[in-house]
This record gives sequence, C-alpha cells and structure tokens, in this order.
Amino acid sequence: MTPTHQPTALLEFDEVEPDEDCICGGCSARRRARLHAAPVHEGGHAAARSVRRRAAVLMAAVGTVLGGGAAGASGAAAAPAPTPGGSSATQPPKTPQGEVSGLYGDRARGFAAPRAATPPVTRAQIIERAQRWVDQKVPYGMGRYWSDGYRQDCSGFVSMAWGLGSSQTTWTLPDVAERITRAELQPGDVLIYNNPGNPQAGSHVTIFGGWTDAAHTRYLAYEQTAPSTTRRDTPYAYWNNSASYVPYRYKALSGGGTSSDGSTATAFPGADKFGPGADNAHVTELGRMLVQRGGGRFYSQGPGPRWGEADRKATEAFQLAQGWRGAEADGIPGKDTWDYLVHNKGRNIAAASPPPPPPVDPGGGVPAFPGRDRFGPGASNDDVRRLGEQLVRKGFGRSYTQGPGPRWTESDRRAVQAFQEAQGWRGAEADGHPGPDTWRRLFG
Repeated sequence: MTPTHQPTALLEFDEVEPDEDCICGGCSARRRARLHAAPVHEGGHAAARSVRRRAAVLMAAVGTVLGGGAAGASGAAAAPAPTPGGSSATQPPKTPQGEVSGLYGDRARGFAAPRAATPPVTRAQIIERAQRWVDQKVPYGMGRYWSDGYRQDCSGFVSMAWGLGSSQTTWTLPDVAERITRAELQPGDVLIYNNPGNPQAGSHVTIFGGWTDAAHTRYLAYEQTAPSTTRRDTPYAYWNNSASYVPYRYKALSGGGTSSDGSTATAFPGADKFGPGADNAHVTELGRMLVQRGGGRFYSQGPGPRWGEADRKATEAFQLAQGWRGAEADGIPGKDTWDYLVHNKGRNIAAASPPPPPPVDPGGGVPAFPGRDRFGPGASNDDVRRLGEQLVRKGFGRSYTQGPGPRWTESDRRAVQAFQEAQGWRGAEADGHPGPDTWRRLFG
C-alpha cells in the first residue's frame, strides 16, 4: 500500500511593516528591502515560497545593518583621510559602530538608556575620561571592548566618557541628551551626525573639547576613529558633512562647577594643580580658557591635562598682556590670573608679530644652500630659523604655534613638506627636509 503523501506544513510569516518616519537601522533596512521585493500575486505553495523569499531578503538586509556588516566593510575600498574645509563631498571616516550592548559585549545586559543609578558626571570628568583613551591609544574596533568594558567605536567612546551603563549608538545617544545650539557648546558636549542612508557605517560622533580660536570656527575634537582614539584641532562641525552634525548635551551632566560663561570651574583650584608634573582636568580647563583669549598659537595639539611648556608660555603671554611683570608673569596661574580668565576680564593675548623681512642680498641672488646636515632632528642653528621665517613669509607657517626658532621641530618639517607639495612634488621629494631645489624655490 502506497503511503499517502502528507503535504509539508508551510511556515507562515507575519510581515512587520516598517515605520515610515522611524530612523532606526532596522526600519531603514526593511524599507530598503521592501523597495526591491517583488509583489505577491501567486497562490498556494507559490505564494508561500514568495513570502519566504521576501522574508529572507528582509532578514539579510537587517543582518547587514544590525549584525556588523563585516562582509560589506571588508570589500569596501578604504576611505581617503579627512581634508580641511568641511566639504560634504569629502568621504567620511570609516567608523562603523555596533548595536546597543552591555559592558564587555554582554547582550543580556544591553539597554537603550543609562542605568538610573548612573551618577551625574562633570565636564572635567568627561574630558579626563576621553583623554585617558587618547593616552592609551585605544585601537578602533566595532566588535571589540576595552578593559573598562566599553565598545571601541565612536559611540562606545562617548558612552564611556559620559559614564553610561552600556555602549550606545549615535542613534540612541540623543535619547539621553538634549539638543543645544552651536553657541551653547561647552567641553563635554558632543556633535552627532546620523546618516539614514547608512545608519551603521555612515554615522559618527565627536566630543567637543573647547574652541581653539576666538572666532569659534575650530574646536578640539576627541573622537574614536581608525587607527586609535585621537584628539585634534578640527574645523566646525567636522571635516565632512559639516552642516549635518547636531550638538547635544548629556542630560545627567552635573551643573556644579560650571559658570555662566562656559567655564567648568570658578573657584581657583590651587597653585599645586599647575606647573611641571601636573596632570589633571584643571590644566585642560586653563588651556581652554587661554585659547579663547588668544593663546591658541602656543598649542600644537590643543590643551590637555598634562602640564607642558605650551601652558606656561600661554599663561605668561596672558599675564604680560595685563601689564604684569616679574613674579606676576612667571607663567604659573595664581588667583588673579584664574579670576581674569574665568570671568573674561582684562586684555586678550596679542597676535604674534610677523617675522622681519630678510636682509637684502647685495648680489640679488638666492642665498647659498647651507647643506642638508643643517636641518633635521637635533639641528639647532640660525639656518633653521632663517628657513622657518621664509616659510612663514611665503604663507606656509600654519604649522608653527610659536617661533620659528633655531631648534628644528616637527613644525619645521611640516611647513617644508607643505611647501614641497605646493610645488607638485610627492613621495621622497616631499619628505619635509629641505634640499637645494627646495631652498632655491623658497628663497628665489
């Protein structure tokens, strides 16, 4: 007797309609998948097979966006490095981020908002935490977690600095923050760019560390991007997609210690917080205030918590601008210096004077090239100063925060390299070390 064939049970799917105005990664993926899914007109088994095909398309799309997108990322060409100008035509950095996850990647502990018990955080604490990752050079990694438990991507970095109980995404960070204006930005706030067309790999967030120029066109950005955490002077709002970045402020930010003019501390913390060996948030705050008063040229990488010669020189310049001399202008902030900075009193630091013109060559020719051994690491002589001053006169002095001087520095190398690249040279011809051709064109 031939057994009766029993029809195979069909697995039915209830399709979930994506919300038309929802910007989450899942709904965005489902909307894109539905655009490419064929309409169902068949009946019986054919219709069921079509439903299964459509469900597979949807799940594959969602998996690509929410599950890591590793296959797509590995086959993509590396994006060019950001270039100044804030042009939206520049490709954004490749910084894909993971999903909301608990500390150390424990998904069972993941949630969309910080724990209620999360204590308030101060601006100084946010910057200190961000600087810690900068100092440790935490490698970028969407699926990796640092020793403190936070995911090593841009949104995990902000989650760590804000002290959230989990690693969030650029799409969920606004849930625990409030939108602010550009004029309201203060250290510890963030700038978020969310790209609905590429929600996971096309979005980014940076921590605002303070303005680096009086015109408020550039700021110190702390961010997690390849190859590792960085702190750099950045055009507002970012190198690319500038018009689409939105400022936000963490809702649980502690209001204590924040003055009405944006300073993160009003009371003088004490002279022991400054000077050689000091490493704390008060040094960062001092530098931020000095930059806003015209001291930006003394900092090559922006103010940070570790006391350096840039802090001393900027403090000294501010003290001299007030007419103070001697022990009152020793480069170490006291109560009066701090009070003037916090409450925006007194005069700003004067702009640097341009170098004097070079002496006229009686013969009218190019001065002889002094030799390659006069330049490079360890060199200190008048030829280095002469080179730097000529670069400044030619318009290639942007890398100098002070000087130029007789001691060869990275600023000299960068200025020379910028001049060489302006001649159309590349590779070994634009290594930042002057040779006879560089010297002739520079002084010719």
